[in-house]
Amino acid sequence: MSNEILLISDLHLAPEHPATVERFVHFTRERARQAGDLYILGDLFDAWIGDDNDSPPYPEIRTAIQALSQSGTSVYLQHGNRDFLLDERFCSQTGSRLIADETVCDFFGTPTLLMHGDTLCTDDIAYQQARKLLRNERFITDFLNKPLQERALIAAEYRKKSGEATSLLATDIMDVNPRAVMDVMRKHSVCRLVHGHTHRQAIHHLEIDGSGCERIVLGEWHADYGMALSITASGITGVTV
Repeated sequence: MSNEILLISDLHLAPEHPATVERFVHFTRERARQAGDLYILGDLFDAWIGDDNDSPPYPEIRTAIQALSQSGTSVYLQHGNRDFLLDERFCSQTGSRLIADETVCDFFGTPTLLMHGDTLCTDDIAYQQARKLLRNERFITDFLNKPLQERALIAAEYRKKSGEATSLLATDIMDVNPRAVMDVMRKHSVCRLVHGHTHRQAIHHLEIDGSGCERIVLGEWHADYGMALSITASGITGVTV
């Protein structure tokens, strides 16, 4: 079993982005199989309208993750702001496991907090209010009870409005709030945080209560470029896939 851990996020896989889908499938067949564990920290999909969606390319993606799991690589999923409807049916089909949005893992002796990262953007008040509504259990139940085609139309309209709203926001509002970062790291007593969501790939060094800490931001995937974070006993490196 490999002693490498890989982390990725923000792939935004969708029918409209076949090259990115192809890149991810290739990743599951090649580079990901070198790792013992793969963590996908949210937004694997650009919009997930339910585990019963069998339209292309989703069956191909499920099959690819299932094959990766069967090859010996453990696959862990976090919800993102675009695919928070991923549920146990998807996990059962793919051999993956859902983990909570704030999950602490011991990576080679270093407690590491894993998050999607959207809850850290507390300055974006409108988004946080919408997030609370969308994650409401009653809203989710009502949405999933609608016909698949209707769900697809609702999701498309929401993405359009979300994109328009995002274009009007100042860049600092769309980024994480420093106090929110420190608060959640104190909450879990960690000095390393890894998250996605903002697409601002970087390693930030900070000091919390006299201790040197780091916040690692994963990058967004594109048709011609994908990024993974590799963690081994020897350290942390970025991997282009």
